[in-house]
Amino acid sequence: MKTLRTLVAFIKRDFLIEVSYRTSFLLQAFGIVFSVLIWYFVSRVVNAPPTTPGLEGVDYFAYVLLGLALLHYLSSALMSFGGKVRGEQMTGTLEAMLLTPTPIGTIVLGSSLWEFLLTSIKVIAYLVVGRLFFGVVIHLDSLLPALLIIALTVLAFSGIGILSAAFVLYLKRGDPITYLVASGSALVGGVFYPPEDMPRWLGGWSHLLPITYALRALRRALLRGSRFSELLPDIEVLVLFVAVLLPIGILAFRFAVRKARQEGSLVQY
Repeated sequence: MKTLRTLVAFIKRDFLIEVSYRTSFLLQAFGIVFSVLIWYFVSRVVNAPPTTPGLEGVDYFAYVLLGLALLHYLSSALMSFGGKVRGEQMTGTLEAMLLTPTPIGTIVLGSSLWEFLLTSIKVIAYLVVGRLFFGVVIHLDSLLPALLIIALTVLAFSGIGILSAAFVLYLKRGDPITYLVASGSALVGGVFYPPEDMPRWLGGWSHLLPITYALRALRRALLRGSRFSELLPDIEVLVLFVAVLLPIGILAFRFAVRKARQEGSLVQY
């Protein structure tokens, strides 16, 4: 209960900060609509048939819509942890939080929890706009498997994001994780076009990225209504990513905190 109250306090703090900038909040909402419109008209130009390898039997607009939605989770995981650590460093509150009895894991999770909640709202908005205004068929009977896929995806991305935060905490600048993973995911992760339709020397790198398996499973669940047995191979790979990336990220962050404390650099930025 104490941990839950702490997490709620973090959410309340970040919510109050977010709503204090009403113009920014409204612009984000309009940005979702504009983004959907842009890719709708792009899809009319591309006009790739659903039989194109990697499109999972769906039209290109629906394919990109899910890619954009999940890309927000990737961005939140990569940016929020490191961004929050950087922000707490610059405002001088990081050391004060780390000196409290609150576990480091709770602090890291709580600092980014609001960002993930806001991202979930954005993802729902993408799907609602796509369904209501552009006729994208969403199979709600596959909602539970889709929620499982999203949860595993967020955990896998969070492992990378926490590792990125460890670099930010210790090095202050020069985080190499965010740029490489974000660029690689956008390029070969199946966000805007299927890696199966790319040269093998380039598309083959997609197998090293969790977003590839997450998008394939999510598209099959929500756009095709595939059964759980068809989604299981990709879900198993996502579980493996979580089992590897999340502990690595947490251990790296603990190591960075310990080194920064030893060197007295927690408050340096």
